Amino acid sequence: MFNIENELKKLPAKPGVYIMHDKEDKIIYVGKAISLKNRVRQYFRKNNKTTRIEKMVSLVDHFEYIVVENEAEALILECNLIKKNRPKFNVLLKDDKTYPYIKIDVKSQYPNVFITRKLVNDGSKYFGPYANPGSAKEMINFIREKFKIRQCKNFKSNKRVCLNYHIGRCLGPCVNKVSREEYMEQIHQIEMLLDGKIDKVVNKLKEEMNNAAISQNYETAAELRDRIQAIENISQRQKVSNTNINDIDVIGLAKNELIVCIEIFFVRGSKMIGREHYFFDNLKDMEDKEILSGFIKQYYMNNLNIPSKIMLREEIEDKESIEQWLTNISERKVELKSPQKGEKLRFIEMAEQNALITLNNKEQDKYDILSELKEKLKLEKLPRKIESFDISHISGTFMVAGMCVMKDGKINKSLSRRFRIKTVFGQDDPRCTEEVVTRRLKHSIENPKGGFGELPDLILADGGITQIRAIKTAIEKCHLEIPVYGMVKNDKHQTRALIGEDRKEIEISEKLFNTITTFQDTVHETAIEYHRKLREEAVTKSVLDEIEGIGEKKKQALLQEFGTVEKIKNATIGELTKVKGINEQLANEILNKLK
Repeated sequence: MFNIENELKKLPAKPGVYIMHDKEDKIIYVGKAISLKNRVRQYFRKNNKTTRIEKMVSLVDHFEYIVVENEAEALILECNLIKKNRPKFNVLLKDDKTYPYIKIDVKSQYPNVFITRKLVNDGSKYFGPYANPGSAKEMINFIREKFKIRQCKNFKSNKRVCLNYHIGRCLGPCVNKVSREEYMEQIHQIEMLLDGKIDKVVNKLKEEMNNAAISQNYETAAELRDRIQAIENISQRQKVSNTNINDIDVIGLAKNELIVCIEIFFVRGSKMIGREHYFFDNLKDMEDKEILSGFIKQYYMNNLNIPSKIMLREEIEDKESIEQWLTNISERKVELKSPQKGEKLRFIEMAEQNALITLNNKEQDKYDILSELKEKLKLEKLPRKIESFDISHISGTFMVAGMCVMKDGKINKSLSRRFRIKTVFGQDDPRCTEEVVTRRLKHSIENPKGGFGELPDLILADGGITQIRAIKTAIEKCHLEIPVYGMVKNDKHQTRALIGEDRKEIEISEKLFNTITTFQDTVHETAIEYHRKLREEAVTKSVLDEIEGIGEKKKQALLQEFGTVEKIKNATIGELTKVKGINEQLANEILNKLK
């Protein structure tokens, strides 16, 4: 048996990665340490730990560790293990979307320029990422129009030129209308343009324009003049400020009780080329620098387009090892900067402000609803998980119940559950409610990681005082303390108000009222739909089910072939045996039974 205290004494004072397991041997946390002995012991000592860490430690059944040579190796191993196992107490980058990049296949004889979402170590050059796909598409269209590079996916020599050449949008390398040297000069200018070296591109084009004018090649000179103007125009649209910061990612963070938002700005060549944001749940007790550290390690792990600088509000604990790791994989120096003043600090403040706006826009309505519920119902904490139950039957027959869940202010239909009443016979809705709620609560008590998940923070009864008391009885039987309030309806079966056990109606805002109405309607529909399904199954049960040798597949095959039981009854032996699985003996049995 694993004894934590004994195992803590065996920990070496060496760098490595530690892996926490729960009693079901599931990995719940992965961390790295310069000294495994010092770091892992901290978790099991009586000190000021956050609520999140206390909860994690309470679930630890055993741990293991891997010793490595240095902190950099530990960081890489930590990232790989987090990516593979996705432990619930680590910062997890849930958004798996890939960003568009502009790729130049420079190893091709006549390189192409196109959009891709896959970064491959194939010797090509990648520019981006473009958080806004429209920006990448706009740039590609601009390049193809102004630089006239090939647009065919697979380059090969041809005897005839393509339509793009005829309309002046391709130089015609496939029919030797342009030399490779001239073509590569175009590619070189495109690279400088995408790299933000606008001045160099413009100066080069101005030189070519002047030479063309001197040679009285006015058509070419005019074309180059138009290209210069177009480049300057598109450059102006990308400028974010007059700063001389070059090739950086700027990370801003904002959070509330429900969620954390991280906003990342992409600045390349002193131009902001895009931004993206990510949301993380259940991190309110984690320090900002720990969240940022976890985000950076996951985000840049498989990202080939690593900037020279990453700017964030505060210096993170493992700054040096992350810098070394990013420098190694990008093959150039990468720095994590936490500026305290000036233009660089303004960038971080801009990212943080946008993160807060993004967070508010996404979560404010839901947060407002939960905050109001907490205040109006005098709850100790935000009711992040709310459940409701409804009973459905006809005069005590086909008795069922529906359960619905509102998670973080949003109805989550995937968490809905349906129940058949097992212990109540006859029309007694309160006793049915007590049975169902008791069964539901026991699921989470006996298996917290099962399909019902954690216990609710609040239960809203579909009805008045009778239903409230039935649910409270179930809660007391399970030795729990969960607040219960009722959703009462008027004579027209419309939601009227929230009430407590004292029967007093609770005044709430229109926004909360509309949410409660939707929630009550949803749980009612869930119960009704299940009741209807059972009723229809009973009505549509086929006489074919009573014939020995006829299972579900053969029944479906017969009905698909003939349409109705009546037509099967009037079929011949020969017609029946044409159906897959029906032999002559079974065909005779079917007809004898039906007739």
